[in-house]
Parts: sequence; structure tokens; C-alpha cells
Amino acid sequence: MSTPSNWPLDTASIRFVLPHKIIRMLSDHPLTSQLYPLGAGYYQEAAGHRMQRQEHDDNLVIYCLEGAGKLTVNGRTWRIKSGDLIILPRGQAHQYASDQQQPWSIYWSHFSGSESGQFIRLISEKRNRPVVHLGIHSKLISDFQALLDARQTQYHLNTYLHAANQLRQILTHIAVLLPLSRGQIHAAEGFDLEKVHSLMQARLHEQLDLDTLAASVNLSKYHFIKKYKELTDTTPISHFIHLKIERACQLLDSSHRNVTEIALQLGYEDAYYFSRVFKKVMGISPSQYRKLQTGAWAYPDFTGNNAR
Repeated sequence: MSTPSNWPLDTASIRFVLPHKIIRMLSDHPLTSQLYPLGAGYYQEAAGHRMQRQEHDDNLVIYCLEGAGKLTVNGRTWRIKSGDLIILPRGQAHQYASDQQQPWSIYWSHFSGSESGQFIRLISEKRNRPVVHLGIHSKLISDFQALLDARQTQYHLNTYLHAANQLRQILTHIAVLLPLSRGQIHAAEGFDLEKVHSLMQARLHEQLDLDTLAASVNLSKYHFIKKYKELTDTTPISHFIHLKIERACQLLDSSHRNVTEIALQLGYEDAYYFSRVFKKVMGISPSQYRKLQTGAWAYPDFTGNNAR
């Protein structure tokens, strides 16, 4: 792995590097070979912390909680602030440093694995931009802390299997947070995604067209669809349909209304069309979904048998 910095730790900071023997086991184990940590840490108010790597042979993620710093990649420099996430894939030369006046506090983890590149792509909004602003999220902080808790245990393989899957949770959690952070940025620029979604929720009992949704944020239909897809990786109508089907599932679970009544309540005058939409989203019909609750029907296990 790329050597961590030799910044002198204080009593509030942590640096944890996995033993080579454990790393070899994780790289060979079927549960962790795709993704596993090489080291992790927390540096609190890390005055004087700096690193420069021309040879970077693993992947590195840094989450800045407080303070500031700077990052330079390919001759371009970014100012790092609270809530920023740094993503440095294998092979990318870089240098970074904590700010002298406002030294940063950061969580970090080096990691590798056969699918680590896929995880990097999952959390990288743009290949040429190694910094993403996530904001501060208490759950993500607790995820990093849980990863560091492995250092307090004995060198037992099962502990590190858990640590590897904790790292997987961190990276997939970051992927979930990315659209939220993009939404906050676009709201500041005049595109209020929350307003759009609130309108959708309020109109679940009827049909909504793109013109109405676009007008709610004062955009043309073309620019509205483009911005919405940038934020959510889906279309507004697709999301609206999924919200309707979620509501349909709630009604099927909690009421005795028949399928026709539920269809009408969600703005579908044709119950057969509603059923086709429901099946397209859920993979089963509304009547089959309801039978799941009584055990009268089970999801197929996709091997030709029913899973009970």
C-alpha cells in the first residue's frame, strides 16, 4: 500500500495499518477480495500534516470534518473545507496539506481489491474532479468510527471481514449522499429538488405532467428534465411513478381496498393499466403482492422454485 504520512499523532488521533498477513488473507477471501481496507485513521486538528505521492499504488478516500486544507492533482489545486470528500484512485499522483491557520480534522482510509475501481467510479461524480462536497453527516462519521474500532480487537480474521464490509458500507453510503449534496447545490442555484418532490407527494392521487413540474421551479420542460436527471440519475416521471407504486404497496399492506379502488386513489382510471405499471416496477402483480402478506404466494427464487 501507499505509505501513510508520518505526521506525529496526538492522543486524540488514530492511525491503523493492517498487518501484511491480514491483507493477504483479505485479498484471497471470497467475501472480501473485491474490496478491503489497507489502513484507516482519524487526525484531529492535524497542524503540519502534509503528503506528496508520485507513486500511488492503492485507493484513498479522505473526509474533512473541520478546518481546511488544499489538494493538488495534475497541476490543479483545490481548497478543501469542512464537508469535502477527497477521492484519489490508484495511480493518481497527488499532494495535500492541512491549512496552517485552520488545520483540518479528517477521517481517511486506504483500500484495495479487485473491484475497488468500481467503487471509486461509484463515488466519483467526475473523473477529473477528485473533490466532492458532501456536507457533514453524523451517520457517515459513525461509519468511519466503526471501521476504526477494528484496531481494538485481536488479529482475528472475522474482525477484518467485518471491517472490509464496513468499508463497503461507507463507500455505498457516500454514493447515497451524493444526490442529496447535488440537490443542496442546485437549490442554492435556484433549482429546488425538494420542492419538486413535495409537489409529487401532494399529487399522488392524480396525474402530473412535465409542464406542471417544470413550472414549479420556473424552468422550461427541456431544462427541467436535464437538471432533474443530473441530480437523480432518473427522469421525473419515472420517480413519480415509483412514488405512486410505493404508496400502492402501503395501501395493499394496510387496507382492505381492492385493486380497482387503489388504482383510482392513485389517479389510474384503468385498473388493468395500473396493474401493468405495478408489475413493471415490482416484478409481481398487485394481487400477488397482497398474497405475500398471507403466505398464499411467495416470490420465485429465479431458479424455477418458489421461495418459502
